[in-house]
Amino acid sequence: MSAPSAPGGGYAPYAPYPPSDNTAGGYAPPYPPAGPQDGGMGYPPGPGHSPYPPGPPMEAYGAPAPYPSGPPAPGMVMPQPQQYAPAQPYGGYPAPVMVQPGMPGQPPPQAAPAGAPQAGGWMSIPQGIPNCPPGLEYLTSIDQLLVHQKVELLEAFTGFETANKYTVKNTLGQKVYWAVEDTDCCTRNCCGPARPFDMKVLDYYQNEVLHFNRPLRCSSCCFPCCLQTLEVSAPPGNVIGTVEQNWSIFTPQFSIKDQSGNTVLRIEGPFCTFSICGDVEFKVVATNGNQVGKISKQWSGFAREAFTDSDHFGINFPMDLDVRVKATLLGCLFLIDYMFFEKSGNKEQDRPGMF
Repeated sequence: MSAPSAPGGGYAPYAPYPPSDNTAGGYAPPYPPAGPQDGGMGYPPGPGHSPYPPGPPMEAYGAPAPYPSGPPAPGMVMPQPQQYAPAQPYGGYPAPVMVQPGMPGQPPPQAAPAGAPQAGGWMSIPQGIPNCPPGLEYLTSIDQLLVHQKVELLEAFTGFETANKYTVKNTLGQKVYWAVEDTDCCTRNCCGPARPFDMKVLDYYQNEVLHFNRPLRCSSCCFPCCLQTLEVSAPPGNVIGTVEQNWSIFTPQFSIKDQSGNTVLRIEGPFCTFSICGDVEFKVVATNGNQVGKISKQWSGFAREAFTDSDHFGINFPMDLDVRVKATLLGCLFLIDYMFFEKSGNKEQDRPGMF
């Protein structure tokens, strides 16, 4: 028997199932009858409508509603969007700890471009210098050094002797070393310029690359058996040269010796070492008698010369001279400063010759 057709050629929908329950052996219809909420379409439900009856709210199961149904109540804190940590290296390991190059036990820093200063106006260290004590690489590429003593205001105004401090620079004004005297207060104020001292020479990384030691000796020419000496070590504990004063009455004389005790250079000073006369020059002479350089005490102005012992020095030597001999000449410069230009209680100690 054919199904009744609807007007217009279509088919009429099936009649709804009669209501029944399980006690009568029937089954409830799987879907509720069509109603206004379903657009009157029956099965399937209309768009935007669920065929299942609404369940109990989520609050009935103890879970908070995912979204608030209205504006937040006063004092309610709204959840913030989840924040994500920045990307980490592969594997989740922390970034490696970087160690400043040049520190003890670390590889030397990479060579900077030629003439490029380091931070703070320091000279860049040359690389790849064979047979060179560590820290003396700076001396391989220079033939002149400028030594400036720091002005000590306490010493200038009170006459109380303080430890000397020096800045060693190249001709471009870049710092090469920093030198500081290591003595006690009693020695400085009791012995004056004749005091023994240990001079520490530090590089850019605060490593002690040179050490000068001056023992207590007599500075008078009347005692030729006890003249001034200075020992140069690089690194500290490894003697690379010595400076020895030669007995002389009229002019200062010194010998520059290597680590084997052989004389490689000589220093000849002028008869007059008064600073008021201008620059005071000490000649650096080779063993054959030819002058190869000089150590000069430079005139630094009337105020600095009259009221302080903060002196300016310059030293010249051949470019190809052994760095150990260059370092020994630098030590001789400090010895000359203490012997002839260091004041005691802001009083001049200049004198003619060695008298």
